[in-house]
Amino acid sequence: MTVEDLKELAEQEQERQRQFTHRIFYCSAAGCASCGSSGVRNALLKALKEKGIEKEVSAVGTGCMGLCGEGPLVRIAPDGTMYQHVDEAVAQKIVDRHILNGEKVSENLVDTSSPFFSSQFKIVLENCGSIDSENINEYIAAEGYASLAKVVTEMAPGEVIDEIRKSGLRGRGGAGYPTGLKWGIVRKAASEQKYVVCNADEGDPGAFMDRSVLEGDPHRVLEGMAIAGYSVGANQGYIYVRAEYPLAIERLRLAIKHAEKQGLLGNRIFESGFNFRIDLRIGAGAFVCGEETALIRSIEGKRGRPRPRPPYPAERGLWGSPTLINNVETFANIAPIIRRGSAWFAGIGTPKSAGTKVFALAGKIRNTGLIEVPMGIPLRRIIFDIGGGTPEGTEFKAAQTGGPSGGCIPTEHLDLPVDYESLTTVGSFMGSGGLIVMDSTSKMVEVAKYFMDFCVDESCGKCIPCRVGTVQLYNLLDKISRGEGTVDDLALLQELGTMVKETSLCGLGQGAPNPIFSTLRFFRQEYESLLRPVEGFVASPNAQKTTTNA
Repeated sequence: MTVEDLKELAEQEQERQRQFTHRIFYCSAAGCASCGSSGVRNALLKALKEKGIEKEVSAVGTGCMGLCGEGPLVRIAPDGTMYQHVDEAVAQKIVDRHILNGEKVSENLVDTSSPFFSSQFKIVLENCGSIDSENINEYIAAEGYASLAKVVTEMAPGEVIDEIRKSGLRGRGGAGYPTGLKWGIVRKAASEQKYVVCNADEGDPGAFMDRSVLEGDPHRVLEGMAIAGYSVGANQGYIYVRAEYPLAIERLRLAIKHAEKQGLLGNRIFESGFNFRIDLRIGAGAFVCGEETALIRSIEGKRGRPRPRPPYPAERGLWGSPTLINNVETFANIAPIIRRGSAWFAGIGTPKSAGTKVFALAGKIRNTGLIEVPMGIPLRRIIFDIGGGTPEGTEFKAAQTGGPSGGCIPTEHLDLPVDYESLTTVGSFMGSGGLIVMDSTSKMVEVAKYFMDFCVDESCGKCIPCRVGTVQLYNLLDKISRGEGTVDDLALLQELGTMVKETSLCGLGQGAPNPIFSTLRFFRQEYESLLRPVEGFVASPNAQKTTTNA
């Protein structure tokens, strides 16, 4: 395929879409699929056929529309009307009333002017809910692969890396390492063979950001990986995705097949000397394989266990060769940056945390779902404006970011900007984007115990501090939660947690005590209220903290 062929294909698809008076997008992502979107699809297709308008109106499966707790969702183009809780009967009404008569089905209408939608800024998710994720032509019509064409035919590898560096993009997998800097290190590494790896081993409880992107816009990730391969001098890429994501795997396989057929992956891309292939590797669900050195070993067919660093994968990674590893969301940002320019991206968010961040809102919150917001947005706006606050009759207590290695952020820090630097000041961190909300019914000792139980199960067992230390931390939490702990146990919990954090081999063990530290810091009185009475012991003076939905 040439650049001219790509442009012609985009124009042909755009013209095809203009022939429809309406396009009905039904969410076919995992969340809506689990509550019956396949039945909605069948009902829509049947209704369109019965009315004889299947050539004038199309019904298209698409990716996540965001408001997952209200699915199945349906959106109508070009007017943008959205419907919630759609079943087969509502699907029939949408055709009869909305499509044929221009009358909206008010009882299922979604207020798309609400803060949940108006407060978002979509870059990574801009195509999710707007294109058929299984049709490469629809991606191409939405400027897909135009960035790859520009890079391969107009830019030198160093220019691409410099553009990514100037954008301020940082790795969205959790650590926030500057993406351009990492790419530059791999580019400079002397080796005939290099690799690009997409870490799609999303394992944090309550997280579904990467899964949703892969289900809704897989070509965006493939394009980002190909641009990375061109920039660092790699001709082979791997996507490491967990087996628990069957729909994402299915759509990735289809996307790779279609991209290869169109000549957008493979040999002589855009008739250049650049060759790049992408293969899938399916993980068995070990959380520790999200750590890059364990992930590398798993791709190589070995047991997924981390190794000490240095050397880092950028120097010696997959099969001993320099390897670039970024996560799904990081790669999904690449094409828009090339297309719109680094200055555009750098102007979003904050000076040190540019761009947007995708979050999965879960827990005790009204609007459960997937959102994308500018970096630096106050946590209060995410929880109360976008998320709608906690369920009626309860009050906000804490929000946990960073997964099982993150921390719990209480009411007094609701106005904290959500960026890489600010979150660390309160004992949490960005993580990959899971955001779990807790209300006044949540018991913080039980919360810490839950995450520690997760870490115990997911420890690979290679290093003693994690293998043994997490078990002992869990036992102490269990003892305290049963009302059998003492003030000495509380002191031991802090001491042992510090040891595990400072001596574990990888990020799993190093981060495992964080939920304990943050809940002890902000909710210590809940621990102390469960301790056995000891003569002479005086509880912390800050009695039960007040909570508010204000």
